[in-house]
Amino acid sequence: MKAVIIFNAVISILFTICYAYQFFYLFVGLFKGEQRFNAKTQHKFAAIISARNERDVIGNLVASIKNQNYPADKLDVFVIADNCTDDTAQVARDAGAIVYERFNKAQVGKGYALDWLFKIIKKDYADAGYEGYMVFDADNILDRNYVAEMNKVFDNGYDILTSYRNSKNFDSNWISSAYSLWFLREARFLNNSRMQLGTSCAISGTGFLVGANVIEENGGWIHHLLTEDIEFTCDSVAKGRKIGYAAKAVLYDEQPTKFSQSYSQRLRWAKGFYQVFANYGGKLFRGMLKGSFSCMDMLMTVMPAMLLTLFSVLLNLIAIPVAIATGAPETHALVNALMQTLLNFYGLFFILGVITTTTEWKQIHCVWYKKIGYIFSFPVFMMSYVFIAVIALFKKVEWKPIKHSVVKTVDEVTGQEAA
Repeated sequence: MKAVIIFNAVISILFTICYAYQFFYLFVGLFKGEQRFNAKTQHKFAAIISARNERDVIGNLVASIKNQNYPADKLDVFVIADNCTDDTAQVARDAGAIVYERFNKAQVGKGYALDWLFKIIKKDYADAGYEGYMVFDADNILDRNYVAEMNKVFDNGYDILTSYRNSKNFDSNWISSAYSLWFLREARFLNNSRMQLGTSCAISGTGFLVGANVIEENGGWIHHLLTEDIEFTCDSVAKGRKIGYAAKAVLYDEQPTKFSQSYSQRLRWAKGFYQVFANYGGKLFRGMLKGSFSCMDMLMTVMPAMLLTLFSVLLNLIAIPVAIATGAPETHALVNALMQTLLNFYGLFFILGVITTTTEWKQIHCVWYKKIGYIFSFPVFMMSYVFIAVIALFKKVEWKPIKHSVVKTVDEVTGQEAA
């Protein structure tokens, strides 16, 4: 029983040592504002959208790109209608996008679709002069100044950068709000802090820019694990590239509202993180030993730390009945350790929810009482991630599309908050 108590203490100390720097990020995000950039040049970009049966939402995204406060001749829109069985391609064409239809049931996923299109652009648009590519998911919509703000950071030497990820449907329910809070926290208290401190940021799914030089050097889009975004991040950081963050470039993303959808998506993310850790953990560790803080940060990001939390809980759940049955004097200490682990987990994410909701209050577009109420359900959502992470260890996981149906313009999203 003493061994279990010692194990609990060791886990607690390890967590504190490994993740204390993120508490420093929290203070940086609280007390340091966003960096401001100016651009001398308006660069030419191509927006890239991979869409599978997204006829309901693709039109609004293309329209939001076409309506940017940015010169139209310096921004083209490409849509990959990837294995579609509906009229996504035609809807995108009608909205003004350049559309290519791809049918490949063997190589499934956004990474393969991106690589396929980059090869077409290299062949058919060699003279277009694209300096960078902005990658979006079909359910996104963009603030009108999105491209201009991304251009400012790009013009200041960042050939890979990410943006501020907000939500189209924060107020749908406790699931969509939890996703939204997580991404808002990631933007404000991870990427913004990293940018302030001069270390590398991280790409998160959608709303990012990649310089044409990076695509050329990599030989296309070469990242095809289940989480190609974090794979691209870790690969870039391991190679010594620094990823930037455009705090004023605001993107609105649709979040799942059903637990079944959330389960499937997070199962893929968890499995993908294991894949990235297995493939890039060694490279990041070697980079960390050479003094790269960015490599250390990304290594901590992909490390399966939640498994240690769950293992600690399970060990205590097994040890407590044994201690009670044998009359071991450590019973009280084991019960306290279990309760403390659970309360610490809930308390940590509750505090993160409070801080994120408070600092991003004006960016969360729903009635005030929902903003407050969803703070309490946020830690419960995060607790469910622990068990999903365990299932992902043993279950075969494949990419599956998620149906998107929230059809809103930016004005409709930002105008839905009650006065």
